[in-house]
Amino acid sequence: MTPALNIVPFVRKCDASVRVPGSKSISNRALILASLCSGKVTLRGMLRSEDVDLMIAAFGQLGVSVETADEGTTVVIEGCGGEFPSKNGKILVGNAGTVARFLTALLSVQKDASYELDGSPAMRQRPMNELLAFLEKNGAECVFLNKDGCFPFQLSANGLSDKYQNVDATKSSQVLSAILMISPAICPKYSLSFDGGTVSVPFVDMTLSMMRAFSTDCFSSSFASSRIEIESEGYRDDDFDFVVEPDATAASYFLTLPIVAGGRCGLEGIHEVMLQGDSAYVEILREIGVEICRTNQGIESTMTREPKGGTFDFNDISDTFLSLAAISPLLSSPLTINGIAHTRKQETDRVAAMATELRKLGQGVEESEDQLHISPNLNKLMQLAANGVEIDTYKDHRFAMSFGILGCCDLLENGKSWLRINDPNCCAKTFPEFFDKLEYVRRISHK
Repeated sequence: MTPALNIVPFVRKCDASVRVPGSKSISNRALILASLCSGKVTLRGMLRSEDVDLMIAAFGQLGVSVETADEGTTVVIEGCGGEFPSKNGKILVGNAGTVARFLTALLSVQKDASYELDGSPAMRQRPMNELLAFLEKNGAECVFLNKDGCFPFQLSANGLSDKYQNVDATKSSQVLSAILMISPAICPKYSLSFDGGTVSVPFVDMTLSMMRAFSTDCFSSSFASSRIEIESEGYRDDDFDFVVEPDATAASYFLTLPIVAGGRCGLEGIHEVMLQGDSAYVEILREIGVEICRTNQGIESTMTREPKGGTFDFNDISDTFLSLAAISPLLSSPLTINGIAHTRKQETDRVAAMATELRKLGQGVEESEDQLHISPNLNKLMQLAANGVEIDTYKDHRFAMSFGILGCCDLLENGKSWLRINDPNCCAKTFPEFFDKLEYVRRISHK
């Protein structure tokens, strides 16, 4: 665990612009889709982080040719049509949900292959049973080495059928994305049902849009509330480039910063309409009093009045709920966050952990399975800040970054640090340079 980090407050209003790295969700989908193509695919604007590095390392073990340039933000994949040269090996997925689900599904369509897959201690507790049960019904074989339905396990693959077409996606939309991306390798006309619905629907929309970009011209899809149908003649065999959008979830921290420090913060390359559903976070910011406007480079958030609370459904943009919850002590009225039950099974139980950290900050918190109701108490926070407070991050990058923004508030009105982030380097999972970027924005604003 890395040493704790004291957050230096802003003593002047924020007045800067920043560009966040590429989207993790798009980067790891792009790697999977590129490997399913048969030509040379150049991916530009890629995120360089632990999650993406794990996927690239796995491809190397599987015999896929991968070259990087521009400090890792450009990745060139020699597509192998989804047929990995290496038919066995041990693959480590770390604590990356996209690697765990997307790569496992892709490994299942291999022929005469056997792989051992394992993850971090936290990943061994995350739900995989829904995806693995579906793959097993369609021809894969799993031998679990510890706990049924979880890492580690031995996967034996000899292609997949489309005999069973129903999967439980109520806990994670990544299950759907994992299956959809490999569907053209199963059959030209593919149907997938998920009777209980799913969470984070925009991520499924993202997957379908990216599949279209990586496919031949003969691709179509329909997406109803509990069923998706795809017609495809397969993925591309020509050489082409694909550009990854900047990460909308990473942008949410800097868009929130003016609530804490006042002033304005611009986000280059971020727009209100993107492949990423988390771009919709700007609508919630507007409702609590943040002004969002377009610029020539992207968008900009400005805080000119007292921020208020409200009731918001984060089911489709759940990765951003921490961005708002962490700064809730500064709101003028209560905040209710709904639609977050599925985040209990992510890097940590995010609902319970957020409730714990906010209570440490003196805030009133009512927690239920799918909701947090937060009663802001700024006076109590200021009393605690006088002696300093520490935030635990649970090896979860989003806790480090969201509370890092709260610490930018000059609560003591003397420019002195009052908030410490334990294990700040956990943000290397998706945004290794986050605290450097935050310090850059502070320096520019103080000039």
